[in-house]
Amino acid sequence: MKKLYIIILKVFLIVVFANLKAISDEKIKIGLIVPLSGEYSYIGKSIIKSTRMALNKISDNRITIIPKDTKANPIDALRVSKELYSGGIKIIIGPVFNESNKYLDELNEITFLSFTNKIRNNPKNVISGGVNAISQINTIKRYLIENNLKNTIFLIPETEYKREIEDAIDKTNLILKEKFIYSKDPTLLTKQIEDLTRYQQRKQNLENEIKRIEDSNILNKKRKIEKLKKKDTLGFINFDSVIIADFSESLKSVATSLLYTDVSSERVKYITLNQWFDESLLKETSLHPIYFPSINKDNFETFKEYYFQNFKTLPNQISFLSYDLVGLVYYLLINNNFKTDENLFIKENKFKGRIGVFEINKKTITHQLNFYGIEQKIFKEIF
Repeated sequence: MKKLYIIILKVFLIVVFANLKAISDEKIKIGLIVPLSGEYSYIGKSIIKSTRMALNKISDNRITIIPKDTKANPIDALRVSKELYSGGIKIIIGPVFNESNKYLDELNEITFLSFTNKIRNNPKNVISGGVNAISQINTIKRYLIENNLKNTIFLIPETEYKREIEDAIDKTNLILKEKFIYSKDPTLLTKQIEDLTRYQQRKQNLENEIKRIEDSNILNKKRKIEKLKKKDTLGFINFDSVIIADFSESLKSVATSLLYTDVSSERVKYITLNQWFDESLLKETSLHPIYFPSINKDNFETFKEYYFQNFKTLPNQISFLSYDLVGLVYYLLINNNFKTDENLFIKENKFKGRIGVFEINKKTITHQLNFYGIEQKIFKEIF
């Protein structure tokens, strides 16, 4: 009986170690579909450099990344994905642009980890890996609560991204005083902001008050009139914070319209979306202070330095994301016994990357972001 037990134990150990060896020796191929030719080839080439950096950091020869050129075209994205699938690949990082996701639902056997920050209407096998609106609004929501800001207006441009923002507002249960859709046409924008802020009424209030004092016999009349004439408007503003869902010059145009209507960042909190630390905003002192959710700035700067040391050029923002997506896939594989089955992106999990913390659950990724302000011409971390 003892002999039989020893034989059974030996067989069991042989099977276990054989399985462990199979897992440790198993090679995993991951696809990477990015534009490597045409107008956006510079993005794809930078992404490939970042993935190379990530693989060097991981230093595990079981992982191989195979790049293919999408030419930033949805038909080519589908074609090269089919080529990768025929080579046994079930996980693909990419594509870069949301439009390139268009036909990928034809390949249900593949999970795509796209760089897009859009979630709406993606094929079921495409996971948005970008810094999406839900992640950003969740971070803004925390700031509003911590600063007791209860009367917030959300300014949303009339663009394709509008529905993405509106869905995120609903999913995060963000409580607003008002949601206001504005035109990207600068000839219409100022009038819309005037109406929103009751500018003409507040301007009329000032004129009426000056006239009332002029017609009165009150003491220090002249001094009071001079003081009023230094103002642009008179009357309260019925909101304490404004979120501007815009970027670059368009963001500056909206802020300029708010300033024109005498709604400065000294009177209400100016908040916007992830600006990727756009340094041109440091010069726009009339907007300061202005606040926004974003990736971790220290990590971003470290990554840029490391990238420059390796390639003597600076990376684009998407390549920073690609570095983390490679790490994310590797982390999930390690936690799934190196199996590329459907559980990989379904089980609830967390991964701490350079961008911040990735939260994965039921084929959805959200990010735990930092929050920054531009105060006195510098970026300042709030939390």
